Amino acid sequence: MLEWRRRREPSTPMLWLSPLIAIGLTMLAGMLVFTAMGYDGFHAVGSIFVTPFAEPQRWADIGVKAAPLVLIALGLAIGFRANVWNIGAEGQYVMGAIAGTGVALATYDMSGWWILPAMALAGILGGMAWAAIPALLRVKLQVSEILTSLMLTYVAVQFLFFLVRGPWKDPDGFNFPQTRMFTADQTLPAIMEGSLVHIGIPVALLLAVIAWLLMEKTTAGYAVKVVGLAPAAARHGGFSAARTTWATMLLSGGLAGLAGLFEAAGPFGQLTPQFPVGYGFTAIIVAFLGRLSPLGIVFGGLVLAGTYVGGEIAQSTVRLPQAATGLFQAMLLFMLLATDVLVKWRVVWKRRPA
Repeated sequence: MLEWRRRREPSTPMLWLSPLIAIGLTMLAGMLVFTAMGYDGFHAVGSIFVTPFAEPQRWADIGVKAAPLVLIALGLAIGFRANVWNIGAEGQYVMGAIAGTGVALATYDMSGWWILPAMALAGILGGMAWAAIPALLRVKLQVSEILTSLMLTYVAVQFLFFLVRGPWKDPDGFNFPQTRMFTADQTLPAIMEGSLVHIGIPVALLLAVIAWLLMEKTTAGYAVKVVGLAPAAARHGGFSAARTTWATMLLSGGLAGLAGLFEAAGPFGQLTPQFPVGYGFTAIIVAFLGRLSPLGIVFGGLVLAGTYVGGEIAQSTVRLPQAATGLFQAMLLFMLLATDVLVKWRVVWKRRPA
């Protein structure tokens, strides 16, 4: 007879093993679901979770898609550690792209090395400004940042639609709702000529290392953890919950804005109505898959980026619908939350009494 028993203390090995178990369960569940729907479930799962990593020519695509996910998830994870639940990173991602594009359009007839850094700075400030609104409402009025940040996402998306269909529409774009294409000085340089791998990928990795040092080696990182785990002890120790809320919201907004600018100045090369691709929401899964650890988030970002690339492969090979990628990502989050129980509980075999 199987019996659940509470562990004396949370299991560190299971803390890191449960994400792998969740990935395995997601693959199994996906195989069963798509087989029941009449697709080749085994081939579908292989296309999404295995093929992108097994084929070296796909690695550049994975890196390009992982960079914004890692950047956004880093900021979210630091906030989550402090019980600051920024769910609107998608809006901050969009506003960062809008702010950076504003600089690009203002400097369209100029040239110089300084243009791209100015766009990046504008992207960071745009994301921070958008994140400051829910931070202010939480600190001053105790309004849930979950609701306000989420609702502001839709405001940002509609603002983007207004700009690309109105004042920022490309006059030479045959009336398509899009901005001008960025110039060479406004585009992220490629690491290798002829490759999709741009400089935003090493920047994301560098920021992951910096975030790890911040959280593990500094007083500020310790304050974030204490505020999240023991608010009363934090107040007694002189750590301000309001300051922590401001700091984590602005940091997560700034990183999301930078990710938006990297996407606009990288794969897109302009702003279009298709720019909001859901990275801000997917990054929540990345943060939890990486156990809110900056280095674990790099792993989570690669896994979720692989599902994007694999989803495109599965559409052409297995004829899966486009929504299949979102379904697998949602199942992964569900399985991750379900396997979390193994961190504090264990299953034992108990013999029935004679």
